[in-house]
Amino acid sequence: MANVLVFGYGNLSRGDDALGPLVLEYIEQNSYFDGLEIITDFQLQIEHALDLEGRELILFIDASVACDQAFSFAKLAPEKDKSYTTHAMSPASVLSVYQDIMHKQSPPCFLLSIQALEFELGNDLSKRARSNLDAANSFVEQLLGDPDLGFWLECETSNL
Repeated sequence: MANVLVFGYGNLSRGDDALGPLVLEYIEQNSYFDGLEIITDFQLQIEHALDLEGRELILFIDASVACDQAFSFAKLAPEKDKSYTTHAMSPASVLSVYQDIMHKQSPPCFLLSIQALEFELGNDLSKRARSNLDAANSFVEQLLGDPDLGFWLECETSNL
């Protein structure tokens, strides 16, 4: 079986920011296959670059105000962006750190961005985010049903 890492990040206490960790809860309830590991955190940190080692596929999942549909799915490329020196890094910056410290290409990584609207402390998911979560969970179910790079690349263009 494939060695896949799914990394969901966000804050369960901040409304729609909980989308990443909530997808991980869905995955845990439906345990897909041996070789699947999930990690959750409030935000990405430089140390998370070490979690990429030895993986065949990596999926980052996060809430996004920039997403103009229920969700988007895209392959990531390493990039030293401004988040490189902050406490909250972008997935692309984590890949860049991985390449810097390991002196090799990172495994194939993808980002599932789920449209989010409200981030108030203490709020539940908005109605729109709940609907987007359902769509994202269905999409993730299809991805993890076929943990193959070729299939994931096809999904990138179609978003199923």
